[in-house]
Amino acid sequence: MASMKYLALFFMTWTSYSLVTAQELLTVQDAVELTLANNYDIKLSENNRQVAVENVTYGNAGMLPLVSGNFTQSNSIQNSKQTQNDGNIRELDNAKNNNMSYGVSLGWTIFDGLGMFSRYESLKELEKLSSVEAKGTLVTMVSDVIRTYYSIVEQQNLLVALDSSILISKERLRTAENRFSIGKASRLEVLNVQVNLNEDESARLRQLDLVNNLKTALNGLMARPLLTEFNVIKDVNIDQSMVLTDLLSKAAIHNPDLLRVGINKRLAELELKTIKANRYPTVRLNGGYNFSESESSLGFVARSNSRGLNYGVTASVNIFDGFNQRRNERVAKLKIDNADLAIEQRRNVIETALTQAFQSYQTSLALVHIEEGNERIAKQNLNITMDKYRIGTISAVEFRDAQQNFINAVSRFNTAKTQAKLSESLLKELVGTIDFL
Repeated sequence: MASMKYLALFFMTWTSYSLVTAQELLTVQDAVELTLANNYDIKLSENNRQVAVENVTYGNAGMLPLVSGNFTQSNSIQNSKQTQNDGNIRELDNAKNNNMSYGVSLGWTIFDGLGMFSRYESLKELEKLSSVEAKGTLVTMVSDVIRTYYSIVEQQNLLVALDSSILISKERLRTAENRFSIGKASRLEVLNVQVNLNEDESARLRQLDLVNNLKTALNGLMARPLLTEFNVIKDVNIDQSMVLTDLLSKAAIHNPDLLRVGINKRLAELELKTIKANRYPTVRLNGGYNFSESESSLGFVARSNSRGLNYGVTASVNIFDGFNQRRNERVAKLKIDNADLAIEQRRNVIETALTQAFQSYQTSLALVHIEEGNERIAKQNLNITMDKYRIGTISAVEFRDAQQNFINAVSRFNTAKTQAKLSESLLKELVGTIDFL
């Protein structure tokens, strides 16, 4: 009967926790959605992506003409003296001269060795790169949220176990005091049980502080008030169906780092095309329509006006630039080679990390099954020990050992489940997906 009483105390503590979580429960889906909506890093990466999108224009690549309006006016007041060929002298103080011109001019580069087309392709690749970087930021943030969330679940479950241990210790203390009052136990046993209870309460305070700090960290990731209260689920669902070969195949397609180095190679190739375009002539059309007006107080022409169209074409070609063209092309080719090496290096890093994470994932799954059984055995052992302690066939020290074994078994089981979930999360992060829910 005593063991049933202690079990009732344990399940009462666990059930009360469940009822609280039902009131203000934050699921991992809720945490992810709040992070996607509020996180500052995600917002910044999205703004950077929008900047790259805005930059993809024909004008930014130099394909479109440039049209400008011009206006110039100059005025002068001078003391002038002119000696003409026939010897006559013309002289005027404070002579005024006014010149004004205005019009529209157009310039259009119609050929630059096809460099404008490679520049436009580079802008589109930069847009892709910004999208990949935004995705990488999103995946990292979501993974951080999931890791923090399930760390809270682990520590919260341990906190519940400590609460139940405190209830058991209090019941032990009452039992020890009753036994002391009827002469079946010494005062030393009562003091030892009191020390054990104080240890449990101290451990609970430290555990509560750890849970609160983790909750603060999660609130920070979700970019909401840091002291916002919430509770988390107590169960951890683990995807046990992942296969290494499938993960490697998906990572080759979705991993942001691999996508990034692939785009960087394409940008290096386009840079080489842009540099090679400098070997060809640049042809530019020029045109405009201008108005001009001038006045002179002293001169052969007192006033003049003109208007008209001007147009033409200019062409230029690089003949010699100190061998810089050849140097630039060689450097660009080396950048392409480096991009190839970066792709292979990143692929090797990702495959290594995936393989290691998968091995940890399998180990964690095996530990979950083992520790689940250990927790069940430790609970049964605690029940038997409770009965023996009640009738006085074991000492308080032996009972305390059984109690500590139970807490340790609960802790290991929670840790095994959390590590399995975090290994699953890491695998999906390395693959580059955000299907964490």
